[in-house]
Amino acid sequence: MASSSTISWDRVREAGSKLTTPLHPDDYLRLLNPLWSARELRGRVEEVVPETEDAATLVIRPGWGWRYDHRPGQYVGIGVQVDGKFQWRSYSVSSPPRRRGRTISITVRAMPEGLLSAHLVKGLAPGTIVRLALPEGDFVLPDPPPARMLFLVGGSGITPVMAMLRTLDRRSQANGRAMPDVVLHYSSPTPDRMIFRDELAELEERHDSLTIHRLHTDLDGMLELADLDELCPDWRERETWACGPGPMLDAISEHFEAAELEERLHLERFSIELGGDGGEGGTITFRNSSKTIEADGATTVLEAGEQAGVGMPYGCRMGICHTCTLTLVSGTVRDLRNGDEFGQPNEPVQTCVTAAVGDCVLDI
Repeated sequence: MASSSTISWDRVREAGSKLTTPLHPDDYLRLLNPLWSARELRGRVEEVVPETEDAATLVIRPGWGWRYDHRPGQYVGIGVQVDGKFQWRSYSVSSPPRRRGRTISITVRAMPEGLLSAHLVKGLAPGTIVRLALPEGDFVLPDPPPARMLFLVGGSGITPVMAMLRTLDRRSQANGRAMPDVVLHYSSPTPDRMIFRDELAELEERHDSLTIHRLHTDLDGMLELADLDELCPDWRERETWACGPGPMLDAISEHFEAAELEERLHLERFSIELGGDGGEGGTITFRNSSKTIEADGATTVLEAGEQAGVGMPYGCRMGICHTCTLTLVSGTVRDLRNGDEFGQPNEPVQTCVTAAVGDCVLDI
């Protein structure tokens, strides 16, 4: 094993060799501390805490430029290098905001088709430096919160809601007042896969105004929304937040629309369903970088740009945050969610949800 003095001198020599080469000022900062960067937001994974067999909480210490004033329920972007390439996804912040905080937490469930989620849960080591994007999203806890709230969540849809519950719990303990009247319905395949199961039980024990209904769908089937009248008789008078799988949210949306209560419903989807009416495909040219790529009608402009090696901007990758928006110089693209086409010169387009309809040029 190398001695600590040897390791220290090795670092000094490495820094000295770097100082003899022409580097960006940001590179000198990184030699001193990998979290110091003026060009990008970074964070260091401090801890990976298993929650279930397929879910874990990542405790991350952000570096320069980070703000700890996110709103409970928002998500952040995280970029991790996997097999030599940075993979980006967005995950809900499960920790409450802290004005003088030092860390944030995201809670991730490994999905069978999810390269990055599986890596975050199973393969990420403490000490890893990741890239970060600032918090975004409108699925948030109001301030002040409503007197009565209903949360309908499924699976890892509990993560943004957990940030809200933790915030309400912290405020209650700080000011000595009761938590607002909260009803949580939590669907999970089995008890063992219920994320935050023990902490939720503690919160329910601590707050008389918090009621939790647990549904284990592998044993009891899916939530029947007709049962809401029994589970929460006054649901029509409550502000409602719902987060979970697409089919569950579709059913909830239809139920609230039928009751003419859409304005009381707040939704957060894990992903979008891109329809089958893709573009015809074509050659996509990224003007400023002088890169081109042939893309089929099912490949989004964002994915095509990444495959071509273009530094594409993005955030949620769901068509919500508009971080990926670029200017369409020429050609036509089609929105894969609804089939709408965009073909006006200098028109802004969301690259994460559009595909080429013939050849097109984008300004990047």
